[in-house]
Amino acid sequence: MAIHNSLRCLRIVLGMAAAMLLAQGASATDISGSGSTFVYPVMLRWAGGYHGSTSVKVNYQAIGSGNGIRQVKAGQVALGASDKPLPPEELKTADLMQFPLVVGGVVPVVNLAGIAPGQLKFTGELLADIYLGKITNWNDAAIAALNPDLTLPNLHITAMHRVEASGTTFNFANYLSKVSEEWKTKVGEGTMVNWPVGSGGSGNDGMARYVNYVTGSIGYVELAYALDHQMTYPLLRNKSGAFVGPTPESFEAASASAEWASPDFYQVLTGAPGEASWPITATTFALVPRTPRNPAQTAEALRFFKWSLEQGKSDARALNYVPLPDSLVQRIEDYWAGASR
Repeated sequence: MAIHNSLRCLRIVLGMAAAMLLAQGASATDISGSGSTFVYPVMLRWAGGYHGSTSVKVNYQAIGSGNGIRQVKAGQVALGASDKPLPPEELKTADLMQFPLVVGGVVPVVNLAGIAPGQLKFTGELLADIYLGKITNWNDAAIAALNPDLTLPNLHITAMHRVEASGTTFNFANYLSKVSEEWKTKVGEGTMVNWPVGSGGSGNDGMARYVNYVTGSIGYVELAYALDHQMTYPLLRNKSGAFVGPTPESFEAASASAEWASPDFYQVLTGAPGEASWPITATTFALVPRTPRNPAQTAEALRFFKWSLEQGKSDARALNYVPLPDSLVQRIEDYWAGASR
């Protein structure tokens, strides 16, 4: 079933506490979670597989990273999922654990007739200038100079952005802050920013539909949505000066530089070094109570994550995400055990 059809009729599943992670014979507990739309396609797949193996239902609402963070902090859900990692101080205050789930990519997408995916070339500076409102037409000299072999239309650029607190927005704006001093100074980064220009859409799926509807528009979505909606995306110049496409291989190349050195795995992968690296690579993080109000639900969440990280690698690959390496999965499971002591 296509992702955008699944998004209308299905929801997911999550929860589980480290103290009960390896307990034998623990009773199944249906759980709820909310947050990232970026990770929703693979969460949907994982939830179905986990339900088939355990009969546990995972009810995950893809309502944006910011709302997921808010709800897990308030104890309204067993877990949250965010593409913006929380710093250690915030995690400590909220009494939350944080760990990565998968690596993916934020992809600029455009609605231009006659241009196929990968034909157009962009730089980060060019993207920043479009979203700053400095470049307003598709045949602008700056775009034409990067694309001398393309016939670009005399057409207004409609810049689309997310309207809710979004981890996809965080990674996109974080990347623009790294490549454009003007963007960093005037706009900055965050799950929500004060966009200089453009119109808004809700969720990755909403953004994809909006861009496909408006001729001449540009937006940004996770790769699975770009592929599912058959959208046009550019090659993007990376930190090494190479133009690369958004693929699991270029996401994996970017993630190779990750150190995961923080006690709570804090890491932002945008602007990663390496000739093969996609510049707007991102990670989705799970947020789970460290001292749970409902230990049974938190325990079930961690069981779900254990199954997903160990058994769900092929599902992640099938949807063009990069599953975590076994060595990192083991570190995450050790982290759960340490958090319970």
